[in-house]
Amino acid sequence: MRQVVLDTETTGLDPARGHRVVEIGCIELVERRRTGREFQRYLNPERAMDFGAIEVTGLTEEFLRDKPLFRQVAEEFLAFVDGAELIIHNAAFDVGFLNAELALLGTSFAPLEQRCSVLDTLALAREKYPGQKNSLDALCKRLQVDSAHRRLHGALLDANLLTDVYLALTAGQGDLGFEVAEMVRTVNSTPNPVRLSSSLRVVYADVIDVECHQLRLQQVNKASKGNCLWLSADQS
Repeated sequence: MRQVVLDTETTGLDPARGHRVVEIGCIELVERRRTGREFQRYLNPERAMDFGAIEVTGLTEEFLRDKPLFRQVAEEFLAFVDGAELIIHNAAFDVGFLNAELALLGTSFAPLEQRCSVLDTLALAREKYPGQKNSLDALCKRLQVDSAHRRLHGALLDANLLTDVYLALTAGQGDLGFEVAEMVRTVNSTPNPVRLSSSLRVVYADVIDVECHQLRLQQVNKASKGNCLWLSADQS
């Protein structure tokens, strides 16, 4: 599955009042792994920034003045996200702004939902943690995602944080184990079972893999109040 984690920054809170997008940030995932492909653009909104937006993002009209217009990057942006599942925190906000930008380009540009499916991590978090704060900052703290470097909001910065939050929030869903189980069921139900080649290359975990594995187990152990069975098995 191809997914794109997306965030935007804007001149204000309401596209119906003429507010515009000033930054788009996207991170590509394939099978829940980062591919290294990113899309990030600052945009000239052709209007003033609200004071509150400047405080939150640190972006000024002077900085944005020489940046491209949305219409100049629209095709490139749409090519990046087309056909993907978009992962967005408070999706209605970002999708609403991007659809408003597309609408300004004319009827040949369909709304984003006609190009992509959308998963709202805010709705996902509210379902998993009802009655609790589920802002991106709150989820970073709850899921032990390091956000100490986040002094200001930025679309690419927040998309990176949301990627880690989403993966932690949905840990265990769509993992390799499910794919292997499905393969085993398929092989076992075949009249002439497929014999797996004995010449398959075996790749052993290196030091970095082991350290990442241990770090993940420590996070699970902390979240489960010391009841991580995998960690117990590793130490036995």
